[in-house]
Amino acid sequence: MQRTRTLKDRIFLVIKGLAMGAANKVPGVSGGVVAFVAGFYEEFIYSLQRVNKTAFKLLFNGRFKSFYRYINGKFLTLLFLGMVVSYFSVSKILDYLIVNYELYVWSTFFGMILGSIYYISKDFNAWNNKTILALILGTIAGISISFLDPATENDNLIFVFFCGIISVSGMTLPGFSGSFILILLGNYVLLLVDSVNALYDTIADIFSGNFEFIHNEVRIRMLKVLGVFTLGSVTGLVTFSHILNYILHHYKNITLATIVGFIIGSLGVVWPWKETIYKKSIDGSYILDSTGKQVIENYRRFLPEWNTETYIAIAYIAFGILVVLGLEWYGQRTRQIKV
Repeated sequence: MQRTRTLKDRIFLVIKGLAMGAANKVPGVSGGVVAFVAGFYEEFIYSLQRVNKTAFKLLFNGRFKSFYRYINGKFLTLLFLGMVVSYFSVSKILDYLIVNYELYVWSTFFGMILGSIYYISKDFNAWNNKTILALILGTIAGISISFLDPATENDNLIFVFFCGIISVSGMTLPGFSGSFILILLGNYVLLLVDSVNALYDTIADIFSGNFEFIHNEVRIRMLKVLGVFTLGSVTGLVTFSHILNYILHHYKNITLATIVGFIIGSLGVVWPWKETIYKKSIDGSYILDSTGKQVIENYRRFLPEWNTETYIAIAYIAFGILVVLGLEWYGQRTRQIKV
């Protein structure tokens, strides 16, 4: 599964990591879809499942080069580098775009998911009773998840660890949005906004020589939450990769059909024309989170009116589809050149 990479390959792998990281942070969008469409999903799962007993033996015995080669370290390092950079840069831009151009952002994502469904299913020729049933069940599961009501925030560290395990599901299972699951669990703002901002502020303080944050109980608590969340994410990433590698090896067609179903079901989450419903207290006032933002309760989806805004949104849907088709074209062209 490992292969020699040119400088161009490495740069594009970091870019794919950027896209994957940004997708993971957007509710309803799965980073696994990016991996699937960009053509490195199976290598990603293969590399993660190499983090096993053998890898740890190599590591603890001081055989660092062997450990690095064994886990396909160059691939994982470049990909995760892109994800980390995305978390503190591209995703910030994405946050701004969602706040100011929400309809068009969701339209683009909707188009990308439509393109992903086409990409994954176009060469799938193993349709039978089992795979059709898997498709239907995957779709029902995806739709059902999209209509659940979010819970309230919970910073219990055991629960935070569980959230970490669940949140990375979107990286390993295309169509299953980990960030949307965090919204349903009530901890999206806590884990992907508050704790990340706490880390950002801490790094800024350290570089400026200000260490007063060590006396800030709220900051220290947020850093603990982020640490436990990260530990849970790593645990989930490795665990899911082993399970999925086994499933893909023994039940590949059923798994692919289920993934297509998940992605179809996720269309309900990213439907562009929706109104955000915010939580209210008994007296009718809006409930705010720790950042002062209104807490999301759910979304009300509706059919669009035919006006200029709708036509522009449709153009962005078409753009999203073209982005995926462009990735597919690039992937095919790259493989043909190497052959």
